[in-house]
Amino acid sequence: MSTISGIAAAPRANEVLLNRQDWQERWALLGLASPAVLTILIVMVIPVGWLFYLSFLSDDGSFSLEHYERMLESKAYARIFWTTFKVSFLTTGLCILIGYPLAYFLSQLGPRAATLCMLTVLLPFWTSLLVRTYAWLVLLQRQGLVNRWGMELGLWEEPLALVHNLNGTLIGMVHIMLPFLVLPLYGSMKAISTDYLKASSNLGAGPVQTFWNIFFPLSLPGLFAGALIVFVLCLGFFVTPAVLGGGKVIMVSNQITRNIELFFNWGAASALGVVLLLITLGILFAASRLLNLNRVLGGGH
Repeated sequence: MSTISGIAAAPRANEVLLNRQDWQERWALLGLASPAVLTILIVMVIPVGWLFYLSFLSDDGSFSLEHYERMLESKAYARIFWTTFKVSFLTTGLCILIGYPLAYFLSQLGPRAATLCMLTVLLPFWTSLLVRTYAWLVLLQRQGLVNRWGMELGLWEEPLALVHNLNGTLIGMVHIMLPFLVLPLYGSMKAISTDYLKASSNLGAGPVQTFWNIFFPLSLPGLFAGALIVFVLCLGFFVTPAVLGGGKVIMVSNQITRNIELFFNWGAASALGVVLLLITLGILFAASRLLNLNRVLGGGH
């Protein structure tokens, strides 16, 4: 009888031992991850939580929803959000129109030539964003090189308004955002097996038909990834609209700065930041529901 009891107790002892080892491993992993978790808590969670807290404080320090109510009632805030989305959509569209042919061209080159050309795409990353923005201001102003050369070549008679408006803002933002679209798109295109293209050609399809039926669909994950990155980054852009927009292109980030610097209203600025954060998260959530983000952001097929 004692032998049978010992046999029955053995599995329970093993189960207890395994559970204890499992908890020990979990605590060990938690200890290893604690520096990273603490860093994220200090750098991200606490500042965002503080932002939420400030957005619910009125001017007299009491709890209120007046900042959110003002955004719903004011037409000025509606125009600001409309401008933000319009600039983001236009920038993303122009990056797609320019970046897709560029990425396709790079994907068709040999390894050495593709590497050299890719350096020109990555070159803007090695230059300060502020320097690039002011460089465009010098080039596009009324007495800048673009207007001067255009009039000397007879392309137009009077200087064009290329800065301090939407045109200059889009030019600067497309230049800055283009690499963020080209890089994932180029990676997606290089991952397309040439066997698919050869099989399509062997079955009688021409180059155009092969491109639209085979190559283009397989490159869509990289295109969606790049477009999503560009659009989300454009929502929070500040320097380029402030410099090249000349105060005429006011996006959400510019209004946040105004609320702090001109009115010293941290509550209104925090409410704008919270709304912009929620909009960004909503876009990412909608993209995750409509698309397979693991495939899109990974550029797989």
